[in-house]
Amino acid sequence: MPTRKFKPTTPSRRNMTVPTFDEVTRTSPEKKLVVIKKKHAGRNSYGRITVRHQGGGNKIKYRIIDFKRQQSGACTVIGVEYDPNRSAYIALVENEAGNRSYIIAPVGLKDGDKVYAGPDADIKPGNTLPIGNIPVGTMLHNIELYPGKGAQLARSAGVFAQLIAKENGVAQVRLPSGEVRIIRLDCLASIGQVGNVEHDTVKLGKAGKTRHLGIRPTVRGSVMNPVDHPHGGGEGKSPVGHPGPVTPWGKPALGYKTRDTKARTNKFIVKRRNAK
Repeated sequence: MPTRKFKPTTPSRRNMTVPTFDEVTRTSPEKKLVVIKKKHAGRNSYGRITVRHQGGGNKIKYRIIDFKRQQSGACTVIGVEYDPNRSAYIALVENEAGNRSYIIAPVGLKDGDKVYAGPDADIKPGNTLPIGNIPVGTMLHNIELYPGKGAQLARSAGVFAQLIAKENGVAQVRLPSGEVRIIRLDCLASIGQVGNVEHDTVKLGKAGKTRHLGIRPTVRGSVMNPVDHPHGGGEGKSPVGHPGPVTPWGKPALGYKTRDTKARTNKFIVKRRNAK
């Protein structure tokens, strides 16, 4: 997916790039596969802000994605669509009975292609099968953590995981972060790399684009008063006044590990993403 640049007619246009959407072949979503997405603006059930800097944004509807690949057998790709809820593109597929569903579109998937879900599927982009039936070294996406729960790993634009070993009834998979994790062989995974590979090269260019995404402005703590933030106060520009940056509530914000050291799933991690 190449990006399109603009002539610098304004300061914001100078650095702005947008996707060309060359891979997108269908412009309107399937009506039966969308639901209304309610806005919460970062507020909990009491109406209090629990996640800052959220609110506004364009009105969007949620596309129901078949992460479990419940339609087994052959499905035909009808079209590739843009999804405002995720960075990856989605593909509308239809099985022989005429039932339609959405899947994450991998690189190279085109209209008219056949995709299969089942233990006998070929090793071809878009096909889904148990990890135990996939050769070592294959690129994967849409990986289940628990059989039947649906894909949870490697779903963003341009990412892929790699199957690096199978032994003792489990597989070792290298995730996009670099973490190596143990996953059961009966968990499903899709073949290939997620499409829209150049998503991370897009430059929004102006503040308004960020507001369209539902992100509100972020004020630096160092320009606040001491009552509002631990970094605040001082005459002129001042250092943070702590051994390292902290959140507005005083918790370390740089290099502070938040994962529970007694987490039940620690035993499934062979190598951490930041291990040297």
